[in-house]
Amino acid sequence: MPKMKTHKATAKRFRLTRNGKLMHLKSGRTHLRRRKSASKRSDYRHAVPSTVKGVIKRVKRLCASAIPM
Repeated sequence: MPKMKTHKATAKRFRLTRNGKLMHLKSGRTHLRRRKSASKRSDYRHAVPSTVKGVIKRVKRLCASAIPM
């Protein structure tokens, strides 16, 4: 069976912490930023954990070689 290739788009959007949490940035951070409040813009700078189990499973499968388990 051939090697699993890393899905590069997924590998760029997600990262795994040392404790095993899958982190991603929030959507909507680039479009129409002027009308958003300063605290909302600040919230976009920080990564948030992904909590949906199906998403975590899919990302780990797509990025098996890029994200260490």
